[in-house]
Amino acid sequence: MKISTKGRYGLTIMMDLASHYGKGPIPLKSVAERHDLSEHYLEQLIAPLRNAGLVRSVRGAYGGYKLAKPPDEITAGDIIRVLEGPISPVEFTEEEDPGRRDLWKRIRDAIAKELDSTTLSSLIHYSRDGQNDHYMFYI
Repeated sequence: MKISTKGRYGLTIMMDLASHYGKGPIPLKSVAERHDLSEHYLEQLIAPLRNAGLVRSVRGAYGGYKLAKPPDEITAGDIIRVLEGPISPVEFTEEEDPGRRDLWKRIRDAIAKELDSTTLSSLIHYSRDGQNDHYMFYI
């Protein structure tokens, strides 16, 4: 399973909003500038996050986006599923060899467990503690 830019940038948006949680709405332009990303692309990503109830939009001169729930109640799994769809390393059918099918299910479940146990709060604390070695993992 390879997470696309949708998933990676979606996590970036959500981590940025989490790091500013409780400080009012954050303009998407600010997020884009801080992370050197396309504001137009982030606008496309924020809509499904809003529709899923993970973020709220605030209109007006001081508007922007803010998390709909505290950072410790939103997981990486919530975000990835909204932007990437179901978590699965490969597509398999029930007719597939039972040994291989079991392997794919165990891999899927391990990935889901890790994503679902990782909150935005833990991600921003991990990043703030200087443990952001920027490794790229492909599963």
